[in-house]
Amino acid sequence: MTATTQIKTQINRSAHGLKSNCLSFGEVLAQSFAVIAPTTIPASNIGLIVALSGNGAWLSFAIGLIGLVFVSININQFASRSASPGSLYSYIVKGLGPTAGVICGWSLVLAYLFTAMAVLCGFANFSGTFIGHLGIHPSPITLLAIGAGVAWYAGYKDIQLSAMAMLWLEGVSIAMISVLGIIIWAHKGFALDMSQLTLQGVTPGSIATGLVLVMFGFSGFESATSLGDEAKKPLKNIPKAVMGSAVMAGLFFIMMTYIEVLGFSGTGQSITTNEEPLSFLSQQVGMGWLGELVGVGALFSFFACVLGSINPAARVFFMMARHGLFHSSLGRTHSSNKTPHVAVTMCTFLTFLVPAVMSLFNIKLFDCMGYLGAICSYGFLTVYVLISIAAPVYLHKIGKLRLRDVVFSVIAIAFMMIPILGSVGIPGSTMFPPPEAPYDAFPYLFLMYLVATCGWFVLQRLRSPELAGAMQHRVNAIHSTFDSEGNAIYGSSRLNPLPFDSDGL
Repeated sequence: MTATTQIKTQINRSAHGLKSNCLSFGEVLAQSFAVIAPTTIPASNIGLIVALSGNGAWLSFAIGLIGLVFVSININQFASRSASPGSLYSYIVKGLGPTAGVICGWSLVLAYLFTAMAVLCGFANFSGTFIGHLGIHPSPITLLAIGAGVAWYAGYKDIQLSAMAMLWLEGVSIAMISVLGIIIWAHKGFALDMSQLTLQGVTPGSIATGLVLVMFGFSGFESATSLGDEAKKPLKNIPKAVMGSAVMAGLFFIMMTYIEVLGFSGTGQSITTNEEPLSFLSQQVGMGWLGELVGVGALFSFFACVLGSINPAARVFFMMARHGLFHSSLGRTHSSNKTPHVAVTMCTFLTFLVPAVMSLFNIKLFDCMGYLGAICSYGFLTVYVLISIAAPVYLHKIGKLRLRDVVFSVIAIAFMMIPILGSVGIPGSTMFPPPEAPYDAFPYLFLMYLVATCGWFVLQRLRSPELAGAMQHRVNAIHSTFDSEGNAIYGSSRLNPLPFDSDGL
């Protein structure tokens, strides 16, 4: 082996102990798609969004798509120049400093975990209904435990196993739903639904309120950024996965929302209360067997989303622990599996615990899914706003800022403010009324969470004044292994940016 080859081999190893350079573009894309879980929206969750946006549900998705395209442009300013398991947390530390990075980190942790909790509720609810047709009625706690347990094993064992499972599960499900959607539309004579196209009965407030759950629908499109060490050609494949997943999922959501709302017209049933809308519509067009297949696919998609959410949550915990923000055990990797096994285990336990407690208090799983999904949206919105602020600041620091970069940042923030306004509302306003209980309390609960977590960081800094500087140094050490155009610099400090012990800490 030549000296040059030896250096390149060393550089390709993860300084964090993870399994490096193992995921293809398709597997990286699968990570983002799995957290978005496009199948779950048309198969189960669409009624929650239509209940808020009415005939404007498709427009809520369109606005969400446009806004997130601009957010992805800002994310990719970082993703095309550097890669690490820290996802947007590392990017924001680089752009705006440790305090903003901590806000991002805690927001990401909440966002990914609550996404996992919401879709775990969806998995339990959907599987309970599905196998209930067979006369089997397990308790919600049992179904929650099964979903969480299988996801834990895949996340604990091998990131490549996780990615392949998510890629196939989601791909097959999307294909079946697309076919069923075309059949449903054909059954309606490919009609134009003027009540939707003219936004009959829709107000700006309903569009904005619906955008909160739309953000939940899109949430996690950026999660491929957590595979910085494990992806092949990360500076090319991760940015493509971030942008591609948002665009493809958005177009799929818009199409299926339009078709399903049209499909329910004239049936005497309301899509807002139907927990299996595609199963119902498949029976209406005489294709009940295809609806059953879609149901199986949706069930696997819920599981893929649980797994897809635990993986990035664990990696954010993992990086924050290595920066001294959590107990050092969360920053360890498994000696043979090369996964952050302690962080994966803790995230899985939390993902199971919260829905299980809610179930014990007799809160319906379908309602839990809506509540947890709305709360996780605030975490993602906070992160998307922060990354859109951080991008031009970062570009200015490296001398690459252009006017269009500032414009893209402002547009992204403006779009994110729409669901933020919709989640709070304006008292006394008919256009932007405050949401109904309990959704009206969720923004304030999230703010209390941020105050508590940021307060903890302030106490940590008082006890350890060197903490913030060490965080910045470690993030800079990762970024310094790439030049300003995102090319790896051989012989850099990536292998060991700071001295670690035998466990990589």
